[in-house]
Amino acid sequence: MSELLAGIVILLGIVGTVVPLLPGPVLVGIGVVGYAIAVGTTPAWVAAGIGVTVLVAGAVAKWWIPARTVSGDVDALPLIVGGILAVVGFFVIPVVGLVVGFVLGVLATELVRTRSWQLAWPATKTALKAAGLQMLIELASVVVAGSVWLAAMVLY
Repeated sequence: MSELLAGIVILLGIVGTVVPLLPGPVLVGIGVVGYAIAVGTTPAWVAAGIGVTVLVAGAVAKWWIPARTVSGDVDALPLIVGGILAVVGFFVIPVVGLVVGFVLGVLATELVRTRSWQLAWPATKTALKAAGLQMLIELASVVVAGSVWLAAMVLY
């Protein structure tokens, strides 16, 4: 029963990473550690340790790597406005509102700041690439952590 519950929580965490409605890495961490607590075996605790380490490394990489790619191309204000409008867009336009809100927020802020479409659009594309990279890094970390749990569960 603990395997099923942990698997459901981990699966919800992976889905929550792609559809930002649930805190994906937190749920995966709860699932992996919860399984280790329930089972109490050494392989389960080793898997929990590896899984949590992967999640922490993913959280650090999620912010560090994309920040390096946009550091000179995009100011912080367009990213903040894009993030706020992404949240608003998520609730206003179901499914695609997150992306639409982010793009419009960054583009509008860059247009106001630079007063030039030729400068604003490349900065918006750079911000989009950084946001996509963040999502891929987070997805990779939750999938790896979930895979470590699955391997420990199947092998032991």
